[in-house]
Amino acid sequence: MSTVGLVIVAAGPGTRLGRGIPKAFVEVDGVSLLARALDVVHTLNPAALVIAAPATHLEAAREILADAGLSGTVVAGGATRTDSVRLAMAALPPVDIALVHDVARAWTPLDVFNRVVAAVEQTGDAAVPVLPVVDTIVIADDGVVTDNTERARLQRVQTPQGFPAKPFAEAVSAATTDFTDDASLWREIGGIVRTVAGDERSHKITVEEDISGVTETRRVGLGTDTHAFGDTEPLWLGCVEWPGEKALSGHSDGDAVAHAICDALLAGGGLGDIGTVFGTDDPRYVGAHGDVFIRGAIEKLNAIGLIPRSVSVQIVGNRPKIGPRRVELERVLGDIVGADVSVSATTTDGLGFTGEGKGITAIAIAHVSAG
Repeated sequence: MSTVGLVIVAAGPGTRLGRGIPKAFVEVDGVSLLARALDVVHTLNPAALVIAAPATHLEAAREILADAGLSGTVVAGGATRTDSVRLAMAALPPVDIALVHDVARAWTPLDVFNRVVAAVEQTGDAAVPVLPVVDTIVIADDGVVTDNTERARLQRVQTPQGFPAKPFAEAVSAATTDFTDDASLWREIGGIVRTVAGDERSHKITVEEDISGVTETRRVGLGTDTHAFGDTEPLWLGCVEWPGEKALSGHSDGDAVAHAICDALLAGGGLGDIGTVFGTDDPRYVGAHGDVFIRGAIEKLNAIGLIPRSVSVQIVGNRPKIGPRRVELERVLGDIVGADVSVSATTTDGLGFTGEGKGITAIAIAHVSAG
């Protein structure tokens, strides 16, 4: 498997945004764009991470990196994007694939990163995520339309953009002109650029109106669920089977993680809770697995024009041991939810119901917004 290095370009002054501070440190809902852009790193798990930050804010960038629980290198960016990418690539350890990502696209989901990596790995070429242009595009001179363009061939380019790392590093090191798009530099040296599907969530923050666009329809839901261990096997938790572990008791399969996620999704849409929506007495759900409820909640969200954006769930209990299967849980749940899912686990140091090993509690937070 190829090793991946991630460069986050975060050195821009944010002049057009007009907040008086570099864009990477502007907060949206109390979280800086840089901190939000780093969220994906936990699941992408690159072999190396380099952040190009403003020279005046290097320590601030390092603090955000540390607060995120991540290790990486912070370098001073340059006067232009190409300068910043050149400096960051010089600090990137040897890897097979280099991803260059714009901090202004802080909501880019993991799926986009994975698609870019897969395309570079399979073809040996560069790859960029794109979306089709939906508006009619015309050419105008002095306020007069002079020509039309063929919209079907036009694409909106996003980040991350992926490259074979060594030749890209050599190309950017030798570049004598500036490029606003890294793939343009690759094409300048004769390289092929492939396209993969982008995502509307990779919304770029450039001006103030862009921030309101990502906040005005975003909602948060909280969900919790608790089940006691029964006498049967196996355990289903997080929509994953745990052979040899006692099952949780419940009307369905007792999957506390799935039920907490379901409640969080429903709460985010103002749709009630799992009990009122699905009914604990409904025979259709006897023994049903957790994905049935998650998918049902998403259908309810879709019906009112909402989709999941991210989910975070914490599992409270002594067993099973979550760590060895955390990545698997995140992958399985992410596939069901259709968005990034982060999983963590903790115990209560022997206190209470879960501390005595009698059962499991799950607490979930879901972000949903207009689709």
